[in-house]
Amino acid sequence: MPYPASEPFDQGLLRVSDGHDLYWERVGNPHGKPAVVLHGGPGSGATPWWRTFFDPARYAVTLFDQRGCGRSSPLASDSDIDMSTITTSHLIADIEVLRELHQIDRWLVFGGSWGSTLALAYAVEHPCRVSELVLWGVTTTTRHEVDWMTWSMGEVYPEAFGNLRALVPHLCEGDNLPAAYYRLLTSHDAEQRDQAARAWCDWEERLATLSGPPQASARFANPAFRLGFARLVTRFFGNHGFLPPDAITGRLDRLAVVPAVFVRGRLDIASPLGVAWRLAQRLPNATLHVIEAEGHGGQPMTNRLLVEATDRFAT
Repeated sequence: MPYPASEPFDQGLLRVSDGHDLYWERVGNPHGKPAVVLHGGPGSGATPWWRTFFDPARYAVTLFDQRGCGRSSPLASDSDIDMSTITTSHLIADIEVLRELHQIDRWLVFGGSWGSTLALAYAVEHPCRVSELVLWGVTTTTRHEVDWMTWSMGEVYPEAFGNLRALVPHLCEGDNLPAAYYRLLTSHDAEQRDQAARAWCDWEERLATLSGPPQASARFANPAFRLGFARLVTRFFGNHGFLPPDAITGRLDRLAVVPAVFVRGRLDIASPLGVAWRLAQRLPNATLHVIEAEGHGGQPMTNRLLVEATDRFAT
């Protein structure tokens, strides 16, 4: 079972490149095994829930809010933010700055959803800094996966997808829908921005609820949060994670000796399960757990397996 969310023993703001200040915190045992958490979204932020996957007596866990979200600044919802300074390569560099700040040689990398893409991109770039990988909702944010969560899932939820398409009626099937939304979300028209943010977040809620009416997320009730979140998601997805198609899969040999645990719900429709399966097939030290009756993270068996993995790697 997950651990209680322990309070940080250290925290701060770190000035990184391009005028960004990253909020970071460390929880657990200051002398414990180092780990870093890469949250999803992009733009969800490192909420206390992420702390619960680690034994606070055995881990020293670094969590941080990625550029543009949470307690970091500037926020993606700010009118004058330079969004060109928020890419995957920027985030990878930020992870390294945090590692050096805390004088960590190697650490366990834990991530979910978008955070799993970032974790894999970081790991293939800096394999000698990764002791283990523990990932859920595994995705690599390729064009195929972005098309899956828009056009393909539009066939599963045509009513909700019709509402999403209503703001971009000029698009043809297969066009870059997140990129079109990003243009709306960064327009000079405040009403259009909010309308687009609401529509995108409604689609996120639809994908997160397998059956029945979508369950509303309280965070999307905040206009600034939903605008910043939608901007970050559509920017990263519209640029396919700012990664070449083989940026991760073409360098998996660099992770051949890294122990890895991947956890995916069979009913997680946010991305195709085949992506995680093919990754695990090519990594000799990877184990893939497929949970038949669960969806996109945060569910009992998924949580249990993630905690079992971090417990095992703590020794």
